[in-house]
Amino acid sequence: MKLIIAIIQPTKLEPLREALVKIGVTRMTVCDAQGYGRQRGRTEMYRGHEYKTNLLRKIELEIMVNDDFVERTVDCIQNVARTGPEGNIGDGKILMVPAEKVIRVSDVIRGPEAV
Repeated sequence: MKLIIAIIQPTKLEPLREALVKIGVTRMTVCDAQGYGRQRGRTEMYRGHEYKTNLLRKIELEIMVNDDFVERTVDCIQNVARTGPEGNIGDGKILMVPAEKVIRVSDVIRGPEAV
């Protein structure tokens, strides 16, 4: 089992959710996030004054999948979250963390069946 953490552009959330449902991934947690990587923020104008925005709005998805779903989930995220054929800085990141145990709280089922 793996926990896949995907940090994506907010505009890609709905298309990605729909694509994940099509491949059989129907459970995820969605969080608002702020941060920056190679973008280093951006400069904006407000009422004629220039100011620097250090933190950019992102969406963080947490998706727990069994081992047989890992590659198709990652491929789906890569294909949908990328902007343009080559991709751009700021498209996001995908992190994978091994999950040692999973326990479903409602009926105390443990292991891969709990995902």
